[in-house]
Amino acid sequence: MEQKQEDLEEIVKETVSELLEKLGFKCEIEVTREIEEESNEAREVVVCNIKTEESNFLIGQYGVNLQSLQHIARMLVRKKTEDRANFILDVNFYRKEKNSSIVSLAKNIAQQVVTEKRAIILRPMSPYERRLVHMELSKNTDVITESIGEGEDRKVIVKPVEAN
Repeated sequence: MEQKQEDLEEIVKETVSELLEKLGFKCEIEVTREIEEESNEAREVVVCNIKTEESNFLIGQYGVNLQSLQHIARMLVRKKTEDRANFILDVNFYRKEKNSSIVSLAKNIAQQVVTEKRAIILRPMSPYERRLVHMELSKNTDVITESIGEGEDRKVIVKPVEAN
């Protein structure tokens, strides 16, 4: 199986390089493995980080271009491999830093909710960002989280446990 993982890394690197070259971007691509913890389970994830001077075009407003680019790259990689190739695309570690800031925000808000004993509603977030908040705060027994709203306006509300 280890051989397949190395193959996947190479396929991802070649595919993303080719895609970006055709789009006219000059980039350096680094493929690594990271351990991602999810619901008390750790799993290994392939991360393809694109190093470039033109990151604003690849990332787009709120990471929209990056999400689209990842979707296209996954489709191209899946045509080259039998396995369901799952990997994360990042640009200049933008996603990694954004995830860290969302987790940090969630922890700070939880602390504020407990201290002030009142619910706090976060700004609208993407489904992925809301999931990060829910997963992080599920570890905190003093608060509960819930998603409210519709579509682009969907956000997380963090409540103290005592309020229920």
